[in-house]
Amino acid sequence: MPEEAARPGDVRWDDGLIARRANDPSAFADDDVSLLADEPHSPVGGAYAAPLRARLGALRELVGLSRTRLDGRALDEADRVLGEAAARQRLSSQHTVVAIAGATGSGKSTLFNALAGVPISETGLRRPTTSAPISLSWSDGAAGLLDRLAIPSRLRRRPLAGGSGDEALQGLVLVDLPDHDSALTVHREQVDRVLALVDAVVWVVDPEKYADAALHERYLRPLSGHAEVTFVVLNQIDRLPGDAADQVLDDLRRLLDEDGIALGEHGEPGATVLALSALTGEGVGELRDLLGRFVQDHTAAARRISADVDAAAKRLRSLYVADGHPGLGERARDDFTARLAGAVGAKAVGEEAERQWRRNAGRACGTPWLRLWRWYERVRTPGGGLPQPPEPVEEELTARQRVEQAVRTVADEAAHGLPVPWAQAVREAAVRGAEGLPEALDELAVTLGTPSPRPPRPTWWPAAVLAQAAMTLLQIYGGLWLLGQIIGVLEPMLVPPVLLMLGGIVGGPLVEWACAAAAKGPARRYGQDAERRLKEAAAACGRAKVLDPIAAELLRYREVREQYVTVSRR
Repeated sequence: MPEEAARPGDVRWDDGLIARRANDPSAFADDDVSLLADEPHSPVGGAYAAPLRARLGALRELVGLSRTRLDGRALDEADRVLGEAAARQRLSSQHTVVAIAGATGSGKSTLFNALAGVPISETGLRRPTTSAPISLSWSDGAAGLLDRLAIPSRLRRRPLAGGSGDEALQGLVLVDLPDHDSALTVHREQVDRVLALVDAVVWVVDPEKYADAALHERYLRPLSGHAEVTFVVLNQIDRLPGDAADQVLDDLRRLLDEDGIALGEHGEPGATVLALSALTGEGVGELRDLLGRFVQDHTAAARRISADVDAAAKRLRSLYVADGHPGLGERARDDFTARLAGAVGAKAVGEEAERQWRRNAGRACGTPWLRLWRWYERVRTPGGGLPQPPEPVEEELTARQRVEQAVRTVADEAAHGLPVPWAQAVREAAVRGAEGLPEALDELAVTLGTPSPRPPRPTWWPAAVLAQAAMTLLQIYGGLWLLGQIIGVLEPMLVPPVLLMLGGIVGGPLVEWACAAAAKGPARRYGQDAERRLKEAAAACGRAKVLDPIAAELLRYREVREQYVTVSRR
């Protein structure tokens, strides 16, 4: 039936259920109960306080930085909290939405009516009694909040007692929920949906079911971080004789403590626990006063969002908090560089360069007779004068397996202690970067691993060559001198030519030995330079392809870790 607009002084009830229960229509004054169907909504939400804004901003950054690294389902709760925080901020900050929740027969609808001063929510023996959320607003401007809760306009009410002049509860929006343990699935779904959106919750329990596992395990324990926006009311104390109410209340506090819910006692922040009887009115006034102070504080929405952020941070902890101090230390970098140098054969290249430098020195400073003998040996050996084919290579130039092992080792070292998703991201970055690394090292080995056929010569080499040539000339001159004496061309004089020949014969090897001794240092340095150049080139290649991507992933993790620290700290 379409809802008709209410004329001034002519307020209609369009809820047939309430109309049936109103045996005497004159009991309700025209201005006591009004519908909120056509109430305009103005976005009057205010900004959150700076600490909460910082936490929400950090959570937003955290989600953005993690989107491509984590499973999207892991971020669903954080996305929900951000969405709800933004939606709540756009709505009235002068209103506080408080839900009244409870099990079947706990008397929550009776308490709802007692706070309203009018039987708005149906009570009775039929279960479940409340089939849909019903709202009760003490002031205007809450339409947007009720639209967010999807409460139809026909179920939006105003209180009877005090009307709009009840200053203590101005800004309160009370919502009566269906039973959380209802046999109907749709009722439980409505409870879960509304509980995720309201600013605070009043849990109504009775002496028989206050320890019900469904309440504690499904709701109170998971929402233990929302203690500051939680009220737990022990109803129906009029049924308990003597001091039984105090005993039940103490046991209820014990159960809440086991659930991890902080109790707001002695002025400390936490859940409010009290006993009352909605039927007789005992303790209802105290609850009204507590709700009044709670609403006038205007911080319930922010505290609820802050608690939601806490819960999201707790769920995300295993994805961002490392066991130790992960990172890529100098030792791991040096070990990776050493492994690449070994794979590319930098040490062997250096040793070959040193040997070639010495051979070149031997050719320049050695005696000519020794060089002639070596040449003769090469020629006399079959095929010795021909270029020899290279020996077969048993393994790849850069030892691909050693390169892959080096990459795995450095990736495992960098990922050690990281949460599983980030450790996986580090390893994947290393594997992607290592694609083509063996081929690049092969090219380096070819270009830098082949020693120059003519190594640079030190400044003393010309003098050594001249000295060796002088020793050779002395031998030749002494020999010719003796030959001339033998054939009678020259006057016999045996000692001088013999001494000249002996000087040349002994001096040549001495010069060669001195040059070989003097060449050790330059040859070693030349080999070390060749090894260093190849090692540095291999290290630069490995750094660009593997270490830099790993460092980028670790930097991203440190960024999200810093954001998570901001999110998790109030």
